[in-house]
Amino acid sequence: MALPAALLALQLGLGPAAQAHEPAGAGPRTASSPAAPRAATVTEGQVKEVAPGGVITYPSVTSCLTVTVRLRDGGLVGAHASLFQVPGELRSDAILAALGKLVGDRPVTSVQVKGAVGAWHPSYFTKAIESYGEGEQVPVPEGRDLDGIAQAVSQGLGLPRGVVTVEDTPDGDQTAH
Repeated sequence: MALPAALLALQLGLGPAAQAHEPAGAGPRTASSPAAPRAATVTEGQVKEVAPGGVITYPSVTSCLTVTVRLRDGGLVGAHASLFQVPGELRSDAILAALGKLVGDRPVTSVQVKGAVGAWHPSYFTKAIESYGEGEQVPVPEGRDLDGIAQAVSQGLGLPRGVVTVEDTPDGDQTAH
């Protein structure tokens, strides 16, 4: 199946939420993990965290989406969702659950999704391309579904839609500060 590889830059006209969202039942945990490094490289199918003021690098974002959760304390938790599973790493339908688990009950100020939006159908976050059986029809994206991807990420993380922004970015490395 051929999916778009080259995409035009397009931004969603929504700004990040003005205040932090605290999930229901939020406990006393309010700071980034004490073991979180100041910098991390997050490759396809991985989820990692950096301490407040840290930097996440997502290398070679071509057909992927990156999801960066900004915590109230300044820490970042990031995921690199791969269109096709990299051996030994998470599939697209497991990435949001792993990201949410790492975020835990900490207050979130915003979630930024960036990457090859035109190559992604929102349902890939709930059923990975690899999970379709013989004869099953794999959904194919029709254009850039910024809102659909934002809704899928919002639901997958259990956060309000208003904290999630989606940006279609050109191929290459991405950095979140």
